[in-house]
Amino acid sequence: MPDRRTQLLDAALAVVAEKGMKGLTHRSVDAAAEVAEGTTSNYYRSRSALLDAVLERLLDLDAELLRRSGPAGPPRDIGELAGRLASTVVALAGQHAGINRARMAFSLDRPEAVTAGHRLLVGNLEQALAALGVPDPAARARDVADYGDGLLLHLLTVRRDEAPDVEAVAATIRRLLAP
Repeated sequence: MPDRRTQLLDAALAVVAEKGMKGLTHRSVDAAAEVAEGTTSNYYRSRSALLDAVLERLLDLDAELLRRSGPAGPPRDIGELAGRLASTVVALAGQHAGINRARMAFSLDRPEAVTAGHRLLVGNLEQALAALGVPDPAARARDVADYGDGLLLHLLTVRRDEAPDVEAVAATIRRLLAP
């Protein structure tokens, strides 16, 4: 069982995923966490403190997901990289959909809150592309990140009832990275 703070923050993420930022209140978190009314405000006195803590929890969950996803080490070639990225996007839209709906809500309300994570992702992708000899790795990394972000948005919204094809996503990424 997670500690009380983790329980509250995970409940807060679920509230944001379901109701958006306007739905995030101390009372809604209490209800989602199934704790006594007032519990969340005992831990996070203001909405601002709650938001800051939820964003920190989101970063922790991202780090945990990255540690658990895929094989360790750099990809051997573009095909392997494309497969890893495709699997990640599909997992983000599937088993991690709630967290990513919350992330999207945060990105609209507090874009600065997701900027550092996005830059880290693009920077790591740029390094991987450079190591694989892909021309203009900075631009290509941005293109692939933009495709992944757009696809994720669509898989969470207008295409939410579809089962995404990992291989089709990987093929698109390979096309984006082709010389």
